[in-house]
Amino acid sequence: MGTPEIWRKSSYSGGGDGNNCVEIAGSPTHAAVRDSKAPNRGILTFQAAAFTTFVASLKEVTVRNEPH
Repeated sequence: MGTPEIWRKSSYSGGGDGNNCVEIAGSPTHAAVRDSKAPNRGILTFQAAAFTTFVASLKEVTVRNEPH
């Protein structure tokens, strides 16, 4: 995939200066994730389908654990 051109911050970054931030960049075939505080330290790259399944699983667990 190489280094993605367009990075965006996670919607879960928090307020203020976004100290607890993960950035993501995507293409039709891959998703890349990095720490916005240290973008040059490394990038995790996933196949798009695997990343989509991972995010869906996180959302499912979050909804299941919300207080009623």
